[in-house]
Amino acid sequence: MRYARALCGIALVAALAGCTDDKPAAAPPTFVAPGSAPAWTEPADYAFVADRQCEGGPSLGRYRVTVTAGEVAGVERVDGRTASGEEEIEVPSLGGLLELARTAADDGGAMTVKTDPADGHPVAITFDVSDGTDPAAGGEGPTCFVISDYAPRA
Repeated sequence: MRYARALCGIALVAALAGCTDDKPAAAPPTFVAPGSAPAWTEPADYAFVADRQCEGGPSLGRYRVTVTAGEVAGVERVDGRTASGEEEIEVPSLGGLLELARTAADDGGAMTVKTDPADGHPVAITFDVSDGTDPAAGGEGPTCFVISDYAPRA
């Protein structure tokens, strides 16, 4: 856990160092999952499907996300539904989702990241900064994304 926090701190410092115009851009973030998964570096160009779903609960939306040159270039809802009673979310890149999870953990919330054992890309990201109030009673609850159809592009 300390290693993961240290790595997150290093990635944050590297990212902040790349924010000035007179210095070269920072390298893409690297995520190392504990255990057997290899280190994963976010590629510049890739696509994935994100399903907003917590532990087998109902899906709150399924989105195909295209990332080009490190930025989200397109998000398409692919579950055939439209958001009712709520605004459509903006799905970030996988690096953005990992950063949201890290921020939640830094703020004292819970964070869980499951990775693909073959290449280390995230396959499930959950973070929770709620106060523990049951969502049925008006609490917020965790934010969960199940990642599928991950495809880096050359």
